[in-house]
Amino acid sequence: MTTQQERKTVGILIFADVEVLDFCGPFEVFASTRPLGIHDDQQQLFNVVTIAEHADTVSCRGGLLVKPHFTIDEHPSLDILVIPGGAGTRREVMNQQLLAWIARQHLHTTFTTSVCTGAFLLAELGLLDQHRATTHWGSIARMQQSYPAITVLDDARVVDEGHLITSAGVSAGIDMSLYVVALLYGVDVAEQTARSMEYDWHTRENVAR
Repeated sequence: MTTQQERKTVGILIFADVEVLDFCGPFEVFASTRPLGIHDDQQQLFNVVTIAEHADTVSCRGGLLVKPHFTIDEHPSLDILVIPGGAGTRREVMNQQLLAWIARQHLHTTFTTSVCTGAFLLAELGLLDQHRATTHWGSIARMQQSYPAITVLDDARVVDEGHLITSAGVSAGIDMSLYVVALLYGVDVAEQTARSMEYDWHTRENVAR
């Protein structure tokens, strides 16, 4: 049986006006992942938590209300960080306290990842400079203009730069998360996870490595 101590911890940042599927999609993937052939909920391979700047309930896009598990001041050590996008990123890209927290986490994570316009928070920190990255198709030009040191790809669902993995808009976060599962535990485990979600992982080859 996989113990709590053996599980990798995934921290998913949430903030006001975050895009719902940007964070819920990855949450579902990581929370659904089990060892190959195992479907027992007690044998999850990941401990998945949401983290916000404050403990208050977060109002997401469309009015969905979410109570974060932890705050940026108190949370477990993270193996994987997921930064989602949404309209709120235009505000959070100027939030120095939050940006400093992301930078600190990046020093220790195995993977720092983004979904959609969450990539702008990484870009603002300079973490994507001299790297390839992607974001929501509607924000490709804005990222290119705002951060010329980044090679912004408009034809990839997921961009793997090793420690940093970015993904395109909204549902692409599911593909990115499945890709991370495959990196850590193999394609068969990722495909089992996708099947358990009734998700057609047809974009698994659309990855820029």
